[in-house]
Amino acid sequence: MTGAGRRGAVSALAYFFFGQVHQTIRMRSPSATAISSRITHIAAILALAACTTAPPAQCPSCPVCPACPAPPKPIAEEARYEPVDFATLPGWSSNALLPSAKAFVAGCPRIAAASPLRKACDAARASAIADEALARRFFESFFTAYSIVAGDGARQGLVTGYYEPILRGSRTSSPAYRVPVYGVPQDLIVVDLAELHPELRGMRLRGRLEGRRLRPYWSRADMEKAAPPILAWVEDPVELFFLQVQGSGQIQLDSGERLRLGYAEQNGHPYRSLGRHLIDRGELLLEQASMQGIKAWARANPGKLTDALNANPSYVFFRVLNVSDGPIGALGVPLSPGYSIAIDPRYVPLGAPVFLATTMPNSTEPLERLTAAQDTGGAIRGAVRADFFWGTGDAAGALAGRMRQQGSLWLLWPQGEELPKR
Repeated sequence: MTGAGRRGAVSALAYFFFGQVHQTIRMRSPSATAISSRITHIAAILALAACTTAPPAQCPSCPVCPACPAPPKPIAEEARYEPVDFATLPGWSSNALLPSAKAFVAGCPRIAAASPLRKACDAARASAIADEALARRFFESFFTAYSIVAGDGARQGLVTGYYEPILRGSRTSSPAYRVPVYGVPQDLIVVDLAELHPELRGMRLRGRLEGRRLRPYWSRADMEKAAPPILAWVEDPVELFFLQVQGSGQIQLDSGERLRLGYAEQNGHPYRSLGRHLIDRGELLLEQASMQGIKAWARANPGKLTDALNANPSYVFFRVLNVSDGPIGALGVPLSPGYSIAIDPRYVPLGAPVFLATTMPNSTEPLERLTAAQDTGGAIRGAVRADFFWGTGDAAGALAGRMRQQGSLWLLWPQGEELPKR
């Protein structure tokens, strides 16, 4: 999800093109690659449009137009990292750290050579951590624990859950399978604004060409106009909606084969919460607006379903993944159920160990665990914010759908290395 507000032309562009997605695995449209230089110039023209006016037909004394200022830097929440002793982490002394070490090492192939995490990765792989004692010694020897504190001083934030759903489907449409699962449309253009202004790192425009103009891409309600490639067909539009919210999943085909899908791109429209939409219209109470509650409402109100789904203009496109050992997160490695989390990478670098202290869904039972920051999400914004990956299937979905807890985060960062700049 895009964050800080923009002014002038940039704010107008953000309104039309910046979107929200669950995962942020990067993939450019084939069309975007072929015409990237032309689109870069188009985006530059759009960004400067607010300062350009056409002169009148007769202008006896036109004043000099002042230089158009550079767009303001995105306003981002500041964060503090306060060093603490490991012994102060809730449940640290009794925590099982071997699964945490395995999750951390699983992400090491995607850690860059220049990353502060690289030396820790090399040490972990060289020492072949095989038991709890080695795992504990590794983390306590190579890392310092830092409490993450939000800019407003908050040490607690929202912790939600996500999972990998399994839908029934087919490669061909039929009366039973009538809902298409779309791949990336050929005409979807993605412009990385950091190529124009480095301070806009992480901000992208998404749209489509209409002549020489970049227009907003089709919304959810108009997606059939895009004619995207169809990867599969499923039976339930609500299940597909939640597949898009989760960002990845599997489709169980009648043949027995399974398709594993991962996030590929998004249409650039802002995400609007279906639960909030139903609450605002008096269809659900706040305590009913879980994934399970929304599905129950959909079954009871089929005539209202299409309009409710279209209230969220955001649309996620998928790609077929040729992997068998788990969904792929933003770091580019399979996620570890119960040990991978999604974070805001502006504050927590991908690949870093993060100690999480929260509670089980709808419970006061502690959930205290050393996790690995291996994913990002459109709704995951802020320094003290996490999305806990529960795994695959209905049992994981039941936990993820009910999870909306308060929690605290501690970043484990290699000793002697400069902290992330936020």
